Amino acid sequence: MSTIPAFQSALTGIQTGMQSLNQNSIKIANAQSTGDLTEPLVNMMSDKLQVQAPSKVIETSSDMIGSLLDITV
Repeated sequence: MSTIPAFQSALTGIQTGMQSLNQNSIKIANAQSTGDLTEPLVNMMSDKLQVQAPSKVIETSSDMIGSLLDITV
């Protein structure tokens, strides 16, 4: 049982969420003239979840590896 693919997928998910978060923050900064903040703010909430979920995968992978190391010691 390898946790490496799950770890790599989680990192990709975090990177994707962070990129989207950056894009939406740029939209918010540029929205000062138009005043349309609704869509980027809603998208930022989605981005937050997109970063949190893979973070839990990394945390679980780390716990599993720690448990395996404890067993073999």
